[in-house]
Amino acid sequence: MITEPLLINKNPKGGLRTLPFIIANEAFERMATVGFTPNMILYLCREYNMETTPATNIIFIWTAATNFLPIVGALLADSYVGRYRMIGFGCFTCLLGMVLLWSTTILPGAKPPACDQLRNGCESATWSQLMPLYFAFGLMSLGSGGIRSSSLAFGAEQLDKGDGTKSKGALQSYFSWYYVFVSASSIVAVTCIVYIQDNLGWKVGFGVPAVIMLLSALTFFLASPFYVKSKANTSLLPGLAQVLVASFKNRRTKLPTQATEEMYHHGKGSMRLMPSENLRFLNKACMVKHPEQDLTPDGRASNPSSLCTVEQVEELKALIKVIPIWSTGIMIAVTISQSSFLVLQASSMDRHVTPNFEIPSGSFTIFAILTLTIWIGLYDRALLPLASKIKGKPCQLSLKLRMGIGLLFSTASMTAWAIVEAARRSIAINEGISDDLRAVVQMSAMWQLPYLVLSGLAMAFNMIGQTEFYYTELPKSMSSIASTLSGAGLSAANLVASLIMNAVDDITKRGGKGGWIPSNINKGHYDYYYWLLTALSMANFLYYLACCKAYGPFKGRVGTAFDDKDGMEEEC
Repeated sequence: MITEPLLINKNPKGGLRTLPFIIANEAFERMATVGFTPNMILYLCREYNMETTPATNIIFIWTAATNFLPIVGALLADSYVGRYRMIGFGCFTCLLGMVLLWSTTILPGAKPPACDQLRNGCESATWSQLMPLYFAFGLMSLGSGGIRSSSLAFGAEQLDKGDGTKSKGALQSYFSWYYVFVSASSIVAVTCIVYIQDNLGWKVGFGVPAVIMLLSALTFFLASPFYVKSKANTSLLPGLAQVLVASFKNRRTKLPTQATEEMYHHGKGSMRLMPSENLRFLNKACMVKHPEQDLTPDGRASNPSSLCTVEQVEELKALIKVIPIWSTGIMIAVTISQSSFLVLQASSMDRHVTPNFEIPSGSFTIFAILTLTIWIGLYDRALLPLASKIKGKPCQLSLKLRMGIGLLFSTASMTAWAIVEAARRSIAINEGISDDLRAVVQMSAMWQLPYLVLSGLAMAFNMIGQTEFYYTELPKSMSSIASTLSGAGLSAANLVASLIMNAVDDITKRGGKGGWIPSNINKGHYDYYYWLLTALSMANFLYYLACCKAYGPFKGRVGTAFDDKDGMEEEC
């Protein structure tokens, strides 16, 4: 009989018994938040009488904040408040935001009157009606940032055996189950919750996520007596800032032509005693000019803002070096963030699978998620083992190749979407229903599948490759920053998407024209907008090739560097 050591460790708190509560907390939060997102464009346009462009802008900014605030939350949790308090704050704030958003569907006067179709007039929402809506979005983003920033790491803390070590097998199993349940919750959100909103209305449809968020909070706090609650420690970010400050203060210091180890300050037990030659101006931050003045008797820096360690300098260099590759992921996230337009397009097409059942327009993103999931399983469990068997040695695609393929899939997805939209618009005009905002053309919404499948493959190759790239290229001490770079990219992408959309809308409306992306999807030229994104995606791919060439060889799988085959065990 095997006894689980985590349940009889030296620490009376934590262990496997706490993990279901932590996973359930994040899964329920993700389910509730994602459940609001797909149909939000319809809610804003139909209930608040918004035009498509401003409504989409609101969603872009909301999503950008939701993706960015976990970074802020992680820094605050690590440096000041601790992870338990951060998650607790997130639960309360997110629940408050969802209840406030739900109240907009119930309270009289919370929304403007419905549009008068006979008079073709719509009354815009007032500031007193918009402010609760915006405040709800802000609270939800703030709450999600608190939970997502600390949930995964807080669960890992529970596996501490009491002597500072963790069970590797249990930790790996925890990570796997964590992502399984988070992914499953997103699938439930874009299917079941969206279906409820379409068939039972906004009151019930928005009430369900609020109840789910209540369950998320209760689940988390229920196990409070059993949690390991570590205190906040110093964050890595201030150390990186110190390098910039120190290098600026020492900007007039001349670097030696032949440096020795004694010239630089390094931590005790450090494996790296001298800084690298790239970005040499940063080396001034760790250069010891006067040992008696710059160092204390125990070897520490007398003034950390003027003298840093070699490790700190190299960490900042590593971060600066990955930024160009990181920036190439923004455009692919821009193409994937156009889900609001996907909902509008699908709602104007025939979504029936059987005569009595039709797929909700907000649920079509499930095909991208399924494609991503199926491909990951197929790639890891079938294709790689088969290729390795044929080669006679372990074999995998390089990170460079995977990310590049993902960018090409993203470009292809926008091409497919532009072609389908051109055909849909042409049918709407030929059927004489282009003036009807809610008319359904005689064209199956399943024609959206090429775009969705290609988008799923783009995420599988590029976005997962990006995450592995950050963990591979950055030092292990920067793992917390590596885990937030993807979120920062998604946040930046939403802002870039908003900028592109606003520019297109402004330019194409000049001269009294209707523009490419008006509220009436049949009157605009959304296909031209998609072709523009296709061209930008192709330009981004060329930019990626230039960045790869400038970067040089990638490292191997986390923590190792193979030969000069860019981190492949063997190229397939």
